[in-house]
Amino acid sequence: MKALRYLVLLTLIMPMTATAQDEKKSPPATPVIVAEVQSKTFADEVEALGTLKANESVDLTSSVTELVTKINFTDNQRVAKGDILVEMDAAEELAELAEQQSMFDEAQKQVDRLSPLVKRGAASASVLGENQRDLAGAKARLDAIQSRIDQRVITAPYDGTLGLRNMSVGALAQPGTMITTIDDDSVMKLDFSVPEIFLATLTKGVVINATTEAYPEKIFEGTISSIDSRIDPVTRSIEARALIDNKDGLLKPGLLMQVVVKKNPREALVIPEETITSVAKNNFVWVVTETDGKITADKRPIKLGQRQYGEAEILSGLEKGERIVTHGTLRLRPGGLLEITATETDNEPLNDMLKQGGNKETSKNKKDTE
Repeated sequence: MKALRYLVLLTLIMPMTATAQDEKKSPPATPVIVAEVQSKTFADEVEALGTLKANESVDLTSSVTELVTKINFTDNQRVAKGDILVEMDAAEELAELAEQQSMFDEAQKQVDRLSPLVKRGAASASVLGENQRDLAGAKARLDAIQSRIDQRVITAPYDGTLGLRNMSVGALAQPGTMITTIDDDSVMKLDFSVPEIFLATLTKGVVINATTEAYPEKIFEGTISSIDSRIDPVTRSIEARALIDNKDGLLKPGLLMQVVVKKNPREALVIPEETITSVAKNNFVWVVTETDGKITADKRPIKLGQRQYGEAEILSGLEKGERIVTHGTLRLRPGGLLEITATETDNEPLNDMLKQGGNKETSKNKKDTE
């Protein structure tokens, strides 16, 4: 009877012991977050800081010492080329102009009277020559006076926007005294410097994207128009200039902008940077595989291209659509079972991805479903 009891107990214990040993041999699946290898438009990018300049920019000043009699503009006014902005006292010059005009007219009459007489031989050619010299002298003096009058009228040199008015009617304008500024802001020049190693990237016509804190949600697009002929031997950088259309009038000279130069746009395989494991000069990722209902991960070497904004370009080692581990790589071992807790699609915050926990995918679940 006792022997029968021992036999029954041994029969019950043995399956339990085998089950415990099996569980010991098969550790629980490692929870991970994965992402798919995607194909995106990628481009070589160079980042820099630049300062805006107007297409044309001038400080309007007086070239003579004279009283201001009239101001025909207001602050920040848009003007056309040739518009009269400031008028100064020119009464003395106008009087001299009238006097010289009469002298010019008299000299012209003398030349007109003598010319037919010389042709008939009734007057000396030398006398006509003297009168012609007097006429030329009167014309030169007339032009000189007119030039002095023109200096007392300041006009817009081109279409543009005026700055602040720095002078009032009745003020004494002096040479070098700034009256206002004028900027042709229809097109803006963005000057920026990049290290010399990116010299090959800077070619005319290359597209740039520029942003500024003044308009954080807006991207301004332009093209490189010119490149400096010299590299700065101190900073080892070279300056380039891009043109940006400013038809909306949002951009102002002096504005600081962040510049991104884009070159060689292409379709490339892209993965999140956090998936990459580096050992010496070699790079690896953990690739998710499914075999006989089991989800495992294997370490695979890859070749990287350019990196930008938390993403890396893959030149070789992966195929589009393959799944790779983004979070949980430190606990992985080749062939170990995985529990996929979430799938990363567009660099979501970790908390948002963890909310996908209800859709866990494990080797055990797949096996039970089958």
